[in-house]
Amino acid sequence: MKRLASTIGLEKAEWLRCRKNGITGTDAGAICGMNPYISSFQVYQDKISEDIEEYDNEAMRQGRDMEEYVASRFEEETGLKVRRANAIYQNERFPFMLADFDRLITGQKAGLECKTVSPYSADKWSDEDIPVHYQMQCQHYMAVSGYECWYIAALIFGRDFIIRRIDRDEELIQNLITVEERFWNENVLKHVMPDPDGTKNCSEQIAKLYYRSDKDKTVQLLGYDNALKRRDELVALIDKLEQEKAYIDQKIQMELQDAGYGTVGDYRVSWLNTVSKRLDTKLFKAENPEMYDKYAKESSCRRFLVKRIAA
Repeated sequence: MKRLASTIGLEKAEWLRCRKNGITGTDAGAICGMNPYISSFQVYQDKISEDIEEYDNEAMRQGRDMEEYVASRFEEETGLKVRRANAIYQNERFPFMLADFDRLITGQKAGLECKTVSPYSADKWSDEDIPVHYQMQCQHYMAVSGYECWYIAALIFGRDFIIRRIDRDEELIQNLITVEERFWNENVLKHVMPDPDGTKNCSEQIAKLYYRSDKDKTVQLLGYDNALKRRDELVALIDKLEQEKAYIDQKIQMELQDAGYGTVGDYRVSWLNTVSKRLDTKLFKAENPEMYDKYAKESSCRRFLVKRIAA
């Protein structure tokens, strides 16, 4: 691998722009359809766009702020020494493969990925488990670097500190390279959108792309007869499953009666009173029309409906 760009003093916008030049570790799981938070569709749109979206949230900030602590705890627990990579690296044989490592292990062909985890996601790390998209991220790093193993140190807020070691899986890496190379060459470079994958993220990206509709335009959906018939079958199945779920809930509620909680085996059920206040917008508009107009925010979206046309 070689250093593509130094990250010392690099502005976030420039850092994001550098990452558009290839596939990074966080992209790897998404491209393989294994990242629950990002779809390959989103990765594609990011790579082909000139826009720099400096998105941030509290979880991301805590992850950055706690990275040094996680690295220090890793050193304390293992006795290993780590150092900052301070660069975006590029695989020389496969230049579309980029990596921005959290830490590298001193004296070893190994690296460290630092994670902060919500206690609500702690179960994903139980019994030596590692979320699959993080495994793909680390295998991607080993593909870029040629290193032999990667460590993940995860701080589960208020509950635990976990260290996992992932050894290099040569067969998986070769498959990963094949998938990433195909995605980069056939989708990104040729500006060919990948197939949608059914994720919520993909739906959100499509809504952003095609946010306006033309009422005077109709497209013939050639070849979609079977897909729409299957959709009808799925709608009926979902309705049946929802009714079955509601039946189970109703049976348990009848058993609970006025009890707030119920327990059985590994399960704890609650049925508690909650109080919420909602603005009566209809009344507010009637009594304060000018103020309503001042603070009302108009939103627009496209509504997707499927219905059978009467024969």
